[in-house]
Amino acid sequence: MKAQEIRDMSAEEQVHQLAETQKELFNLRMQQAAGQLEKPDRIRLLRRDIARLKTILNTATAAR
Repeated sequence: MKAQEIRDMSAEEQVHQLAETQKELFNLRMQQAAGQLEKPDRIRLLRRDIARLKTILNTATAAR
């Protein structure tokens, strides 16, 4: 997910997307612990998306 895509979302959509991404990351970590993870690179991508979402949410909150 690109930063511009996140900025184009409303604040509620951003929060929802953050929650969904965190859930997906949790599920992938459980799969990894069980040895069933097929795409280990997906974890890295999700962590970066979470960081982007949090950064943009924090910047928008600080600007208010």
